[in-house]
Amino acid sequence: MPLLRDVWEDSVAIDNSATGGPVLAARRISKSFGDVQVLFSVDFDVRPGEVHALMGENGAGKSTLVKILSGLEQPTSGEVLLDGKQVKLPPNGEAEELGVVVIHQELNLAEHLTVAENLFLGREITRGGFLRRAEMARRAREILESLKLAISEDVLIRDLPIADRQMVEIAKAISRDARVLFMDEPTAVLSPVETEVFFEQVRRLRDKGVGIVFVSHKLDEVVALSDRVTVLRDGQWIATHPASILDGDAIAQLMVGRELKSLYPNKQEPDVDETVVLSVENVSTTYVRGASFSLRKGEILGFCGLIGSGRTELMEAVVGLATRRTGSIMLNGQPVAMRSVDEAFAAGIAYMTKDRKGKGLLLTAPMTPNLTLSSLSRHLSHGFLLPTSEEKAMEVAIRRFDVRVRDDKVLAGRMSGGNQQKLLLAKTMETDPDIVIIDEPTRGVDVGTKQQIYHFIAALAREGKSIIVVSSEMQEVIGLATRVIVMRQGEIVVELEGDEINEQEIMRYSAGLKKGMAA
Repeated sequence: MPLLRDVWEDSVAIDNSATGGPVLAARRISKSFGDVQVLFSVDFDVRPGEVHALMGENGAGKSTLVKILSGLEQPTSGEVLLDGKQVKLPPNGEAEELGVVVIHQELNLAEHLTVAENLFLGREITRGGFLRRAEMARRAREILESLKLAISEDVLIRDLPIADRQMVEIAKAISRDARVLFMDEPTAVLSPVETEVFFEQVRRLRDKGVGIVFVSHKLDEVVALSDRVTVLRDGQWIATHPASILDGDAIAQLMVGRELKSLYPNKQEPDVDETVVLSVENVSTTYVRGASFSLRKGEILGFCGLIGSGRTELMEAVVGLATRRTGSIMLNGQPVAMRSVDEAFAAGIAYMTKDRKGKGLLLTAPMTPNLTLSSLSRHLSHGFLLPTSEEKAMEVAIRRFDVRVRDDKVLAGRMSGGNQQKLLLAKTMETDPDIVIIDEPTRGVDVGTKQQIYHFIAALAREGKSIIVVSSEMQEVIGLATRVIVMRQGEIVVELEGDEINEQEIMRYSAGLKKGMAA
C-alpha cells in the first residue's frame, strides 16, 4: 500500500478519458450562509458507472455540496455542470426529473402506503382521473425484480424491516430513471449481512451506468465499494484519489489533517472482584426472552448482535422505556422497579438513545435547553429556572465534550451530526449518573469525532462510572469493551472475554453459526 505522501501529488492527476466525461460536476463552488462561508471554491464530479465517495468530518461541507448538486441549495459562486453544460438545478427535489436523485439518511417513505404506492408517489399513473393501480403494481414488480429484490409490491412500508425499506428507496430511485444517485449514510442502520446485500444492488446500478455519490463515515465500506474518493476539510477540497491506492488510515488522515495513531484508548481491565452495580435476571419483554447479565463498577460492557437481535429492547426494559413481562433488576444489591426514564435517572442510571434526531434532541431548540432538559431540577430556585445556572452548565459541557459551534445559540437541528452526538452525550451526563447505557455511540459521525467519543467513554470508566455500550459496529465494541455479550433473536447467546472478543467469534454467534452459554 503506498504511503499517503507518495500519492498526495497525484490528487488531481485523474484522466477522465477512460470512462468519459462527468455526468454532473461542481466547478469552483463556494457557499455562504449570511456571514458564514461553508464551502470554498470546491471542485467535484461524478462519472457514469462509478461510485465516488465524498468524505470529510462532520461540518466539512459534504451535505452542503450534495444539496447544491441536487438543487436543494444554490451556490454563492461557481457553477454546476450537467453533461458538460452549465445548469441551474430546480429546487425542492425537482432535479429528479433530470435524473439527479438523493437517498437521504432519514428514509423518505410513506409508511402507511404500499411499496408500489411509494414508488409512484407524486407521479401516479392515472386515466380519466382514476389511479391505474394494476399498472403501477405491474411496473413496481418489474423494478423490484430487476434489482432481484424479494419484496412484494403490495406490502405496507411499515411492515418491512429497515433493510428492505432501504432497498425500496433504491427501487424508487430506479423508477425515476436516476442518472446520478446520492446516498447519504445508507448503511447506518444495516447489519453486516444486510450491508453486503445492499452493496450488491449498488454495484448493479453502477454497472448499468448510474453515477453514484456515496457519503459514509464507515471507512472500510468506502474502500470496498468506491472507485474514487474525494475528501473535504473545513469546507475546502483536500484531495481526489483512486480508491485503489487508499486504505482507511489514509482516508482518515486526509479527513482530519493528522495521523490518528490511537483510535481506541487503552483498555482498563476492571478488578474481577469489583462490586456488581447492576444485575439483570431473567428479563423478558414482548421480544426479549429470559435475559440475564451483570455490570461491574468501572467496567465497559459491550452488547453486540445483528439488527433486530433485541439489544435496544433489552436496554429500554432496564430503564423503564419498555414493559418487563418477567424478571428482576438489582441496583447495588437492592431490587428496583424502574417504570420510566425519570425513575432511572433518579436511581443513577442514564440512557443515551441511538435516535438522536427523533428521541434524543429537540432539533428546533437551542443547545442549552437540550442540555438541561433531563436535569432541570439542578437549575431551579424556588420553582424558577435560573438562566445563569444553565449557561454555566453549557459552558462546562462545551469544554468537556469539545462541542464545536460558532454560536452557542444555534438550533440543535442546524448542528453537524458529530456535534449533535456530543451534545446528546453531554445531556446524558448532565444528571451525573453512576451507570451509563449508550446505544450506538458514534452512529453517523466522522472518524475524528469517533476517536473523541471513545476517549470520553474510557475517561468515564476511569472515573468509576459503569458503562454499557450497545453497537452495530463490532470493531467499536471490540476496541472499547472488556466483556462482550452477543444477542440473537431476542436472547443472550454468549458472553465473551479476553481473546474471545474478536470479529470472527462475535459474527459466528450473531449469525447463529455457533452456540454458547447465556451470560
